[in-house]
Amino acid sequence: MIDPASKLIVSLDTSSLKHAEEIAESMVGLVKWLKIGSQLFTSEGPIAVRLFKEKGFSVFLDLKFHDIPETVGKAAAVAVNIGADMFNVHASGGSDMMKKALNSSMERSNTLGVEAPTLIAVTVLTSMDQKNLYEIGVRNTPKIQVLELAMEANKIGLDGIVASPIEASMIRSNGAFPPGFKLITPGIRPSWFHQDDHKRTMSPKKAIECGSDFLVVGRPIITAENPGDAVRKMLEEITG
Repeated sequence: MIDPASKLIVSLDTSSLKHAEEIAESMVGLVKWLKIGSQLFTSEGPIAVRLFKEKGFSVFLDLKFHDIPETVGKAAAVAVNIGADMFNVHASGGSDMMKKALNSSMERSNTLGVEAPTLIAVTVLTSMDQKNLYEIGVRNTPKIQVLELAMEANKIGLDGIVASPIEASMIRSNGAFPPGFKLITPGIRPSWFHQDDHKRTMSPKKAIECGSDFLVVGRPIITAENPGDAVRKMLEEITG
């Protein structure tokens, strides 16, 4: 049986820690995972990660590190220091950068005597389509680009990737990836919410059927009058 609550990561896309706390409070006992991205982290800093860890949530630090290997390696060590349970890098930063992030994360975790966070690689943003890839010089289709970056991340030893739900079944059916390779999918849109700027989207139930391990959902939940009720509604949609 699928535990839908363990599949859902709620994105706290707000610049106010107080607002983020209010959202989280409405979801206590409903979800395990919260995502802290660029908006909240830039506004409030590491305290946001520590606060929600103290409240019993697991935290996905979504800063999409993309820089020279040494810089990303140091950032990865800090992600461990502040208690992130999961964090990510851009796969397009290259193999040396991903290796440095992985090694630094493992080394810091060993030093602190803690479990290493899940490290995943962002492939192609869900806001991008074929036209957008062409604009930055990528001639692959989104699916092929996702597959190539995913294979590189897997070869290096990362725990999984971020990709749209459209590519989920392709990854799951490809024999190059081990069973434990995690697939985190943003761009999830329930039937009762509009698509926004995501171009490669899917319903939550369909995404899980296609092989997604985690569904990242922000606006459909945090813009609701009652985020807790929106979570319940989404969990019901997942279970059908």
